[in-house]
Amino acid sequence: MVNTLTSIWTYRLIRWLLSFIFLYAGATKLADPQAFAALIDAYGIVADPLLMPVAVGLPLLEVLAAIGLMADIRGSLAAVSGLMAIFITILIYGIRMGLDVDCGCFGPEDIESRAYHGLWEALYRDLVMATGIVYLYGWRRFRSAGSANCHSYFNAC
Repeated sequence: MVNTLTSIWTYRLIRWLLSFIFLYAGATKLADPQAFAALIDAYGIVADPLLMPVAVGLPLLEVLAAIGLMADIRGSLAAVSGLMAIFITILIYGIRMGLDVDCGCFGPEDIESRAYHGLWEALYRDLVMATGIVYLYGWRRFRSAGSANCHSYFNAC
């Protein structure tokens, strides 16, 4: 089990899965920014003049962060982490306010939006993805600590 968790392939798989999810989510929102702006407006937290810049900028940032994470570019995991923190915060806000809105996670064609307008399921999904992000940080920390403590006579570096 430990070997699986510390494997470079497990790290890559989780990194690529998160990248794909963020890439897909961002691309679907960019495909129809007007509809995404309407979803953002339903939360009532962005001023009208900023709706379109946010509706384009946020998914663009998702796509760029996803591409960076896919290629394991420095700073991309931090960008994905920040985005995930924002998304979780907004979902919690929507739940606490009792909003009956689509989460907007995967753009206006989100199956969730047609099915039940629930924010709880989106929050659970985001928390699972956040667990993946924590794993990636942990893996990096574990690997860097292992190489710092590496001795040449072990030949395990």
